[in-house]
Amino acid sequence: MANNFVEELEWRGMLHDAMPGTAEHLAEGMQAAYVGIDPTADSLHIGHLVSVMMLRHFQLAGHKPIALVGGATGMIGDPSGKSAERNLLDEKTLRHNQEALKGQLSRFLDFESDASNAAELVNNYDWMQNFSFLEFIRDVGKHITVNYMMAKDSVKKRLGADSKEGMSFTEFTYQLVQGYDFLHLYQNHNCTLQMGGSDQWGNIVTGTELIRRIGGGKGYALTCPLITKADGTKFGKTETGNVWLDAERTSPYKFYQYWLNTSDDDAEKYIKIFTFLSQDEIQKLTTEHQEAPHLRLLQKRLAEEITVMVHSQDELDNAVQASSILFGKSTSEDLKKLNEKTFLDVFDGVPQAEISKSDLEAGLDMIGALAAKTGFLGSNGEARRELKQNSISVNKEKVKEDYMISASDLINDKFVLLQRGKKNYFVLVVV
Repeated sequence: MANNFVEELEWRGMLHDAMPGTAEHLAEGMQAAYVGIDPTADSLHIGHLVSVMMLRHFQLAGHKPIALVGGATGMIGDPSGKSAERNLLDEKTLRHNQEALKGQLSRFLDFESDASNAAELVNNYDWMQNFSFLEFIRDVGKHITVNYMMAKDSVKKRLGADSKEGMSFTEFTYQLVQGYDFLHLYQNHNCTLQMGGSDQWGNIVTGTELIRRIGGGKGYALTCPLITKADGTKFGKTETGNVWLDAERTSPYKFYQYWLNTSDDDAEKYIKIFTFLSQDEIQKLTTEHQEAPHLRLLQKRLAEEITVMVHSQDELDNAVQASSILFGKSTSEDLKKLNEKTFLDVFDGVPQAEISKSDLEAGLDMIGALAAKTGFLGSNGEARRELKQNSISVNKEKVKEDYMISASDLINDKFVLLQRGKKNYFVLVVV
């Protein structure tokens, strides 16, 4: 094997638990392992990335990764870590989501080569859709006792005194369906290992139990820790929700900023999990960071590596350039290179005022732009004072009172950026 997969996960802080004998089993030769991915959206979010990185490390170690899109289980809902049932999806939506997810996964996994360990994408709906209820309870259900299923933490929590909702029979059967997936992949894809987050341990072990009782074989389980943030807030969430891999849902700029803004403690942990840098590189970077934490070397390298992986070098370059507009020196030319979405992301939350195209045709004077027509500054007098003190910029260029804003100042034919001093921004939107 190219490297020891279990040891690789261990030093990266990506190993929570493994069934005894897992490392020895992997040392015997190329093995296949799968991770289940929830298809309830047409994009992965960064909460999915840990298990995707596990699959990538698995492939780099010479083994065969299988990404399982849970089309059938997506129609049921996984109780693990949830306090309520999820919305159920129709088949058309699931198929659309599956294709979108494969596109994103292909940035991490090699699906296309003719190598024996090329990745595979499977959907459990394909083997579950023709399974009748009677067949399932006869051929699968009789092998697992209710006592065994009730003992799982995910079930106990939902049936406990604190749970107002209780648990439907549909969700109660989830672990049987996931367990059957493992058995199916064991029998049809020679898959002997299931991986996932630590909250999946109970469901994974149900699969190994079915392999033992029905398949007469041996399945293995390996989990990674659930990622947390040092300050106790939820990893992968912002005020506006999930951080998605889809550029339409989370722009590359915002994606880059999320990683750039991680704390020192989190950056030390995340750079091991979310990059493929070597142990030596990471140790060197961490030492340099600790000597000069204000330079934020870890955060910058983390943000660079993962933005290129998920998006591209071009998108990283755009995100870095956009970041420098707020926090560094930049020109009106730099501003005009931003597309509309990135411009709005960079100046998210900055006050705005609308002006009409006719205002620009004759040229908009600076007093009107700063006060009379926009209310950026409190009065015409204040506008004159600030202009005399040379503290006003239009699109990052200093201007005097005689400057006239015209159509040539427009960014994306729509915006003009006003600025007082270093940090006070105001956006004019042409309608």
